[in-house]
Amino acid sequence: MNERMIRIRGARSNNLKSVDLEVPRGSLTVFAGPSGSGKSSLVFDTIAAEAGHQVNETYPPFLRNRLPKWTRPEADEISGLSPVVVIDQRRLGGNTRSTVGTITDTWTYLRLLFSRIGDPHLGESNRFSFNETAGMCPTCSGLGEVVEIDTASFLDLSRSLKEGAILLPGFVDGGYWLSKYTDLGWLPVDAPLRSWTDDERGALLYGGAHVTRLGVKPPADFEGLVAWFERIYLHTSDSLSDRKQEAIDRFTRSGTCPDCGGDRLNAEARAVTVLGRTIGEMALMEVAELADLVADVQETAVVPVVSALVERLRVMDAIGLGYLHLGRATTSLSGGESQRVRTVKHLGSSLIEMLYIFDEPTVGLHPQDVHAMIGLLKRLRDKGNTVLVVEHDPAVMAVADQIVEIGPDGGTDGGRVVFQGTFAQLRKAGTPTALALAKRAPVTTAPREPADAITIKHAERNNLQDVTVDVPAGVLTVLTGVAGSGKSSLAAELVEQHGAMVVDQRPVGANRRSTPITYTGIAVPVRRLFAKASGLPAKYFSANSEGGCPDCKGLGIVYTDLAFMDGQETVCETCGGRRFTKEALRHRVDGLTIADVDGLTISDALHRLADPAIRKALRDLDRVGLGYLRLGQPLTTLSGGECQRVKIAKELRDAAEPSLYVLDEPTTGLHLRDIDTLMEVLFQLVEGGHTVVVIEHNVEVIRRADWIVDLGPGAGRHGGRVLYEGPVADMRGTATARALERG
Repeated sequence: MNERMIRIRGARSNNLKSVDLEVPRGSLTVFAGPSGSGKSSLVFDTIAAEAGHQVNETYPPFLRNRLPKWTRPEADEISGLSPVVVIDQRRLGGNTRSTVGTITDTWTYLRLLFSRIGDPHLGESNRFSFNETAGMCPTCSGLGEVVEIDTASFLDLSRSLKEGAILLPGFVDGGYWLSKYTDLGWLPVDAPLRSWTDDERGALLYGGAHVTRLGVKPPADFEGLVAWFERIYLHTSDSLSDRKQEAIDRFTRSGTCPDCGGDRLNAEARAVTVLGRTIGEMALMEVAELADLVADVQETAVVPVVSALVERLRVMDAIGLGYLHLGRATTSLSGGESQRVRTVKHLGSSLIEMLYIFDEPTVGLHPQDVHAMIGLLKRLRDKGNTVLVVEHDPAVMAVADQIVEIGPDGGTDGGRVVFQGTFAQLRKAGTPTALALAKRAPVTTAPREPADAITIKHAERNNLQDVTVDVPAGVLTVLTGVAGSGKSSLAAELVEQHGAMVVDQRPVGANRRSTPITYTGIAVPVRRLFAKASGLPAKYFSANSEGGCPDCKGLGIVYTDLAFMDGQETVCETCGGRRFTKEALRHRVDGLTIADVDGLTISDALHRLADPAIRKALRDLDRVGLGYLRLGQPLTTLSGGECQRVKIAKELRDAAEPSLYVLDEPTTGLHLRDIDTLMEVLFQLVEGGHTVVVIEHNVEVIRRADWIVDLGPGAGRHGGRVLYEGPVADMRGTATARALERG
């Protein structure tokens, strides 16, 4: 066996067609191919999964149960692997205590610095930790914010109690909670709340002195709505359901902590300074600025701390994160930002012979910034590691040691290696990627005439510097600029000031039972087809009802809890993973069982299922380039880009009145060839009278825009200004204009 190769034989995960492949170790290899072709199945579900599983097997069962779970891939042989580090685009989760500083360990170094040379001297570094009682602000418990009940949202003053004036969940006509107020006898339940006295409204909301002033005696268990809400939603030890969290989000608002002012720390920690600044002030400085400041610390006792902190901050700046600050919550980071933050730790590692796997590391990067990410990938490789990258960006392909293209198409028409070689060889190969590389969209020279203008006034969100800008209505506008220049902030202001349909990349499926069948609403017409053919009630063809296999409850898999060992998911022996009862599977429509319908791709279903309602519901998913998805595929398995295109398809189907749409980087996860399909969809929305605003870095989208709003010139405090607004053909002198010229 060649020990300098990762050797794969007979890989069959998802749509892979028994793939044989050898990937050189110690190299930078890019995996390309159309959306849904099988790139991720090969790189993540095969190579990464096997490497992760084998590493986990070296630990005792007790520890394995606390490590990430890896499902072993279907393959005849996988060898030549190293311990794997997967750096994907999942947004950094955590909770409100997780910040850029804590996730990158820079906050740890900063705490240590303040504990050693801070004035006045406090000693232990935990005195500067907002996650420990020794350092956290007692008022907000180290969160920097306090939750305030928004009583104004509790009531609709134009209605009476009997007409639904109480907007809180559970207060329905004839319900138990509402009756506790309507049956009191001393509130004017038939009058609109606007006509009530202040004490009557106060009694309803707060009870207490307001009730006393009314001169009435309430029941012993009487409580105002505020006390009720606190008891049910805020002062509970139970884990919050989605429904409870929605109620909290709707009826409360977050405010800056009045004591710590958002610094999260107690008064003692907030009083300590280094170089004349508190740790809270340093936490709000941009990473690049903070690195320059901390480098001025001269005390010899903390030279190692300063060196480590400055090095980590410089690395963050070098990979395009210099505009962030250490106090920023990780939950607010985009997928691309999250991926680059995760990478920071690994650049400082002295481990070699590792296997690093990246999922589209250029997502969220302006073409000007891509070179920084390329430098990062090359640094990891040059340290003696193997770097595998799933990527569509030609700039990354151009520096790769080798390119592997999977295709030729998506879904069942993909899953094969159609090319392996250098970038120069790829350009001559005639594959889908090669053909797309040779094609270049022309710059729009005759943009559509706007119907009107939508004005964003005096926007100052985040780094925006009192921006006022007109967004033309009825055309395609692209917001451009380097990462951190203020594009997302400007889009958020547009949504807040004018209202808009936001089509983002957040998940569309809550659980594994959510599929294209359930999302598009074709479950009913599909069951109706089988009910008509069989004579059975439609519920016998639902995996979530009478038709579901009783042993796996219609999931197709059985989960076995093995206590301190890894839990095990196995294919249900009763139904063989097909989810349905034997009775349901006996019946066919056009030669297909109800389980076969789950296995159809959207494109296949359009041809095989004749029902007009089914075709109408699926047509738009096919038009946005998702024809390769299986009807029964859990929506929880979709990428961020796929989720966004599912939402676009829904808007195509449902949009009626002219609306304003805001899309956040819709080319994420798209092959160069598939961008044409996306553009056709966006143009269709525009031609339907809608206004489409897109945040985008992809030059193929920018070239075809009717209008450009270019922000910059830099990131963070160096950005936040409008550099250009107008037709794309007239843009000159900005980083975006230069990227268009380079092509």
